[in-house]
Amino acid sequence: MKKLLNVIACTLLAVSASAQAKKPKPILPADVQIRVAVMAAPKEFRDSATVLGYTPDGKLTVLRQGTNDMICLAPNPKQFGVYVYAYPKSLEPFMARGRELTAQGKLRQKDSTREAEIKSGKLFMPKEATIMYGYWGKDEALVPETGEIKDGQRRYVVYMPYATGASTGLPTEPAEPGMPWLMGAGTYKAHIMINPPDMGGHSHSH
Repeated sequence: MKKLLNVIACTLLAVSASAQAKKPKPILPADVQIRVAVMAAPKEFRDSATVLGYTPDGKLTVLRQGTNDMICLAPNPKQFGVYVYAYPKSLEPFMARGRELTAQGKLRQKDSTREAEIKSGKLFMPKEATIMYGYWGKDEALVPETGEIKDGQRRYVVYMPYATGASTGLPTEPAEPGMPWLMGAGTYKAHIMINPPDMGGHSHSH
């Protein structure tokens, strides 16, 4: 009987731990979302950037309307960790369509769908080089008062549609730590990856 009770107790603890792990984390106050989101952008763009973030019920909205051409994206409350991004407004149709397809559960079709829509002229994608800035770290490392992330990491993604290793002189596979490389070479989504030497086991979809 005692052994059975121990098994039941362990099972209940496991269920409780699982429920806690799946419990959504609280959505950050709007002012904190703004402070951390703009940290992804270069300093000269932060004060005037538009910030997209989340309402208390989890809907994406404009938290702050900016006056320059930079958009900063606040942390997604459904993700573990704090991930923020910044990119020029010219990339917003591409990024917004990606978020829409992801929300529809079409993650696997996201790239092929956007590619078809870009080729048909339905979806705009800049032909010139454009950059996305990424800044991330652990949830507990966020400093709400400043928006900084202790030991936060940065990476840079430069979109160059249909660029190739030959046209850029870049390797098409990760090489030396911190060395730029071309991902998706020859495709509509070809982009130069400039990662920190240690990504910490994280990957990012865009």
